[in-house]
Amino acid sequence: MLHTDSVYQIYSPSSVLGLFSNALKINATINLIYLKGRYAYGGGKAYGNYYYDNLFSESDNISIGVRISALLRTKIVNNDVYTLRGYIEKSIKNSSVELRFVVDEIIQQEERAISEEELQRYELIQEKLKKGSTDLETVIRNKILKEEPIRIANIYGNNAIVQRDFAEGLDVSQKYIQVSEYTCSITSSTSIAEKLKEVSKSEYDIIALVRGGGDRQSMETFNDITLSKLFINLPAVSVTAIGHTVDETLLDKLADKRFHLPHDYGAGLHAIVEKLLHEKSNSRALLIDEVKKDVSKQFTEQVKTLSEQLAKKTEEFQKLQEISSKQLIDTQKNFTEQQKQRQLEMDNYKKEISVLYEKNLQSVINEKTASLKAGMESLQKENSRLTTEVQQSKGDYSKIIIAVIVALLIGFAVAKIL
Repeated sequence: MLHTDSVYQIYSPSSVLGLFSNALKINATINLIYLKGRYAYGGGKAYGNYYYDNLFSESDNISIGVRISALLRTKIVNNDVYTLRGYIEKSIKNSSVELRFVVDEIIQQEERAISEEELQRYELIQEKLKKGSTDLETVIRNKILKEEPIRIANIYGNNAIVQRDFAEGLDVSQKYIQVSEYTCSITSSTSIAEKLKEVSKSEYDIIALVRGGGDRQSMETFNDITLSKLFINLPAVSVTAIGHTVDETLLDKLADKRFHLPHDYGAGLHAIVEKLLHEKSNSRALLIDEVKKDVSKQFTEQVKTLSEQLAKKTEEFQKLQEISSKQLIDTQKNFTEQQKQRQLEMDNYKKEISVLYEKNLQSVINEKTASLKAGMESLQKENSRLTTEVQQSKGDYSKIIIAVIVALLIGFAVAKIL
């Protein structure tokens, strides 16, 4: 039962968000303001002639999204510090407020001073250059020559799904590699460092950080100085495959081997293993040939003769194959031509039979007609003869009658005389 004694306003979720969006109005959203920070490129594509990048605070990694026109973007140098003028635009999505700074003008570009952190990064890179990189292919070669499995530790993020990409790239080389999988919070330098300490205690040949990608801000984890110091001193070959191709993080620069994507990492290992197995196979074949030459010199000529015979037989077989193929093609061609010829002959036979049939039919008709005409003529002649005979028969009867009468008259006269 509805209660009509109290009246109240009913809102929809969209109308509530609209009310709050209109209510969140401050000077920064309606007036031009100035922002200063380190400019970082976002995606590489423009949408509607605008780029969507980020502006980071100089003292920390907090950032705000930036929308800038393509023309102004051409004047921006990535990772430099700028003072920009513009306004804040906002939108409410799924009960959250998203703020973005729309750039109207570039006010000033400041010269970058070398910070303490950048100096530490430079020193780490120099230390890595001095120490040198462990060659990934050399490590894998030694394991294959010893017929030992290649032990790998892959560190993934919690709930990661890129293990399948790595396995697909690795393909059939999986039988030569033992992969151990570890997980941690891949966006936390502290969590990664703890996992590296744990993994480095085991005797792995390769230790890799594997990630399927992510936003640019989360990539700052791989620029951490403490994490980098630990990474540079790993006892195994250090590998990165953290899913980004635009920028190169500090860990990428310090790694013994860098891959862009997890699939590239697996495919790279597969290519190395396949190459080394091919080389090993060739080396083994050469070694066997040398041993044969040293141990069985007296059979050299026989081997040579047999090889020549085999080559000759092979050549004859190839020629026979070519001749057979040619004969088969010719036979098929002749058969096709014969079929065509027989078809033409059958068509001609059908035409001749049709013509002969018509001629024979006409001949039979003509013969029957001639026979009928001859019969008609014979009948007509017979009829004429009979008619003549009848007429002649009528004349003979008259003569007989006259003769009889004359005889009677003579007889009567003679009788009277006598």
